[in-house]
Amino acid sequence: MNSFKIENLVRTNVAKMKPYSSARDEFKADGRKMTFLDANENPFENGVNRYPDPQQATLKSKIAELKGISTSKILLGNGSDEVLDLIFRAFCEPSQDNMISLPPTYGMYKVLAELNQIEDREVLLKVDFQPNVEEILNTVDDNTKLIFLCSPNNPTGNVFSMTLVEKLLNGFNGLVVIDEAYIDFSNEPGWLQALEDFPNLVVTQTLSKAYGLAGIRLGIGYASEEIIEILNKIKPPYNVNELTQQKAAERLRNPEEVEFEIKQILEQREYLEKELQKVDFVKKIYPSKTNFLLVRVDNADLRYSQLLEKGIVVRNRSNQPLCENTIRFTVGTKTENNRLINALNEIAG
Repeated sequence: MNSFKIENLVRTNVAKMKPYSSARDEFKADGRKMTFLDANENPFENGVNRYPDPQQATLKSKIAELKGISTSKILLGNGSDEVLDLIFRAFCEPSQDNMISLPPTYGMYKVLAELNQIEDREVLLKVDFQPNVEEILNTVDDNTKLIFLCSPNNPTGNVFSMTLVEKLLNGFNGLVVIDEAYIDFSNEPGWLQALEDFPNLVVTQTLSKAYGLAGIRLGIGYASEEIIEILNKIKPPYNVNELTQQKAAERLRNPEEVEFEIKQILEQREYLEKELQKVDFVKKIYPSKTNFLLVRVDNADLRYSQLLEKGIVVRNRSNQPLCENTIRFTVGTKTENNRLINALNEIAG
């Protein structure tokens, strides 16, 4: 185990600051029916005239139950992007610190680094889309605070080797942030249960993918109580609105429905992969543990434009390192997938 200490990582001003205390933070519900005259709200009930629970206690309890993790180790945000942004703000000094990302990967890591004036030191994945651990650790210096891993990775679709990730966790004294937005589509265990073993581990997940709630913007951060406490100090007081909390809680009450949809997506992923293999300009289909397939074609710019003309929007990933002439296909419904296959066959014909 490395010598990681969170107090050595947090920004000095953040460590000293006191969080904003909202009216609802100061009041602890005890089950009684109360008259609320504390928050300068409109008193006429319409379902959303009151401020939402700033700590999302009910929703966190449901997530904790499903994931087998304490609520004190959970942070909820306005999408995973807010959770990631809070990590930058809490632990990285602008114009001084740096982070490491592993292209090809999710583009928001770089955007958030630039937004917070943090240098993004890119270390390309190897040709098998696995982390180059030796190169990553050689890139680390005294001002490296964060390493971002996306596993399963976007856009490549693969899961990173647990052995390689453990080497990073043990060899780095900053935070290793593992973005598990697509973990529900994978048969790999993920990293949630490793939080006790690695105090420098942060895991983020989302309800946007497998749970089908992209429109409500709810992201989840999991980490030690000490890290979550720091992030709670700087989060906006009402960052997750009431409608989002209600809709998320409703969806989480139906895990069987979510599991059924995941099963259908995985079946359609297998079907889509089989059909794509028959398209003559498809050169390679990369193995996927996600709800999408990264596919190498003869000319990605051309094929992307041709699909647009047929009313089908896909993602051209050719501008990403190691992804020349690749297109990312999200797995849709059976009808949508058949429409895509028919269009590809017409283009090829």
